[in-house]
Amino acid sequence: MQQAKISELFHDLNQTLAKELLESVTYPWEALPKIGELIVAIGSSLPEEEYEQREEHVWIARTARIYPNTYIQGPCIIGKDTEVRPGAFIRGNALVGDGAVVGNSTELKNVILFNKVQVPHYNYVGDSILGFRSHMGAGSITSNVKSDKTLVVVKNGQEQIATGLKKMGAVLGDCVEVGCGSILNPGTVIGADTNIYPLSSVRGVIPAGSIYKNQGEIVEKRAN
Repeated sequence: MQQAKISELFHDLNQTLAKELLESVTYPWEALPKIGELIVAIGSSLPEEEYEQREEHVWIARTARIYPNTYIQGPCIIGKDTEVRPGAFIRGNALVGDGAVVGNSTELKNVILFNKVQVPHYNYVGDSILGFRSHMGAGSITSNVKSDKTLVVVKNGQEQIATGLKKMGAVLGDCVEVGCGSILNPGTVIGADTNIYPLSSVRGVIPAGSIYKNQGEIVEKRAN
């Protein structure tokens, strides 16, 4: 399933501190069980002049802006020049890159957010990886557990890959735009430079460079 490979989804792994982890696996969901231990390993080596350890296993860049009334649980790293806005709920195992926005009433759990990711308004992002400059519109969420509680399978037409995971939300390639109010169902993988229409229910592998209108209507973007 070539379209779901890390090498296809992310143009530059230097846009995340998780580079070495992602280089060690083929598919992004293989990294999900390792996020917590990765953060602990990286955090202990972060330069003190650039990052402050606020509490056990929580490192926050000194240039990050953390608003009042936020909750941050470790393991967690918040990158340089990132904003964590009021009411954000970071439940642990969250690696948030530089220049990102974690918005009001946004909840994160077991995630990798590349640099410049925006989850700015009422988003839930769990057991997911969001690529460089990806953006989730207001109220869009990742659903990370199937209703029947069986293990998540990534599907692309007739192709299927069993992840072995009970919890897997979504993987967004670089520069993905998710419209307001959309639901990304368990095991969703969205290729780079793709736009998702508002109020969409998305599942499976969505090709790079697409416009997703609904499950039966996915069109290729026109070249400028």
